[in-house]
Amino acid sequence: MGKLIAENRRARFDYFLEETFEAGLALTGTEVKSLRNGRANIAESYAAVEGRDIYLINADIPPYAQANRFNHEPRRHRKLLLHRKQLDRLIGAVQREGRTLIPTRLYWNDKGLAKLELALAKGKKLHDKRETSAERDWQRDKARLLRDKG
Repeated sequence: MGKLIAENRRARFDYFLEETFEAGLALTGTEVKSLRNGRANIAESYAAVEGRDIYLINADIPPYAQANRFNHEPRRHRKLLLHRKQLDRLIGAVQREGRTLIPTRLYWNDKGLAKLELALAKGKKLHDKRETSAERDWQRDKARLLRDKG
């Protein structure tokens, strides 16, 4: 994995992440330039099936300052580039098993292309979130106790 642009840190708290995929993105020139400045937000974004393709929705790539009238729409739907086999599998999981596609991180790969790590996820219910929270607190307290003792 190359250089990180944006990360979705809430994903693990809100969902059970099962399997991850690497997808390319169909971007415009100004979007790429804006990403090169390291500015993007995928925290509230998700991927949805539209026809036989999957699109990244609600990801925020701010307008590129020097582009004036050629600029892109910051929250436009961006097509994800995957192999047809992967697309069919993901579309099947979303439609048949009710899974959600959650973007976990946006990064540059070794060739300098923007890639999106997509996780097949199952939503957590409120009690699961409380459990996650309690588990995290306990791990922290345990570490503190061991540290103070030793």
